Amino acid sequence: MALKVLFLGGTGIISSACAALAVERGVDLTVLNRGGTASKRPLPAGVRQVTADVRDVPAVREALRGSEFDVAVDFLAFTPEHVAADVETFRGRVGQYWFVSSASAYQKPVGHLPITESTPLANPFWQYSRDKIACEELLARAYREEGFPAAVVRPSHTYDRTSPPVDGGWTVVERMRRGAPVVVHGDGTSLWVLTHHTDFAEGFVPLLGEPALTGDAVHVTSDQALTWDAVHRTLARAAGVDEPVLVHVPSEAIARDDPARGPSLLGDKAHSVLFDNSKLKRLVPGFAATTTFAAGAREIVEHHDAHPELRRADPDVDARHDRLAARWG
Repeated sequence: MALKVLFLGGTGIISSACAALAVERGVDLTVLNRGGTASKRPLPAGVRQVTADVRDVPAVREALRGSEFDVAVDFLAFTPEHVAADVETFRGRVGQYWFVSSASAYQKPVGHLPITESTPLANPFWQYSRDKIACEELLARAYREEGFPAAVVRPSHTYDRTSPPVDGGWTVVERMRRGAPVVVHGDGTSLWVLTHHTDFAEGFVPLLGEPALTGDAVHVTSDQALTWDAVHRTLARAAGVDEPVLVHVPSEAIARDDPARGPSLLGDKAHSVLFDNSKLKRLVPGFAATTTFAAGAREIVEHHDAHPELRRADPDVDARHDRLAARWG
């Protein structure tokens, strides 16, 4: 009998790839979401779609009334309130509940590399990460105290063809193409791990329903680490630029200039990361993240070049890069 799975979400960067692979592998998949982003990342044929706002808890419970699932995965939970509502909704109705956390929850500054699942969770810089930690703690209590069948997955920086994984997105590519300076935090040599969303799916989908992970956590990342200079140069080469103009700016200066982006920089991207994926590979024999960022960068550029409407530069991003480059270049 096919595994019966519910996704809360399903058309985001991570969840879209998981939905496609789950259906390919014969999972009986139901997706609950608002239905507003399906045109950007359409759901695969064969998915049952239930339309409801995941933040409207009574509407979700009404939409799912009478339904039971082997596995439920919430790709859209970001705060303990979201997770507490899930525990109430799915108590006694699922065999396993997956919370999609974040590798940014791991201790910053990082105490040692590589990062393993036992690396402490602590992020004094970024509220997003602290909320993810609080969600994990709530689920750990629910598992210990009542046997709620929670499991946790921690993605690293996961991207797809729609999402250039640099600060400023596609505007940075446009700047490189016209020879304008591009700001890179720090000295550009800190290491970063980028994971293509199809690689994440290859690691995660086989874990659905895996009893060894109920009450436990695992991260799913690429094994490839690049410096931030290399990330920008790889994206530039994919866009036909031999040598972009990179200006190195202290992370703290960027954070002061743009307080909205500062926490994610100081709490995540400014720190070198490497991940030990041996736990995942024991559970999913043969898993390997096969999409290099060189291939992913070409996919990003080809997608944007094929859709001119996606290539509009953001004037705020342009102004920020100009301002910081003028001061630090």
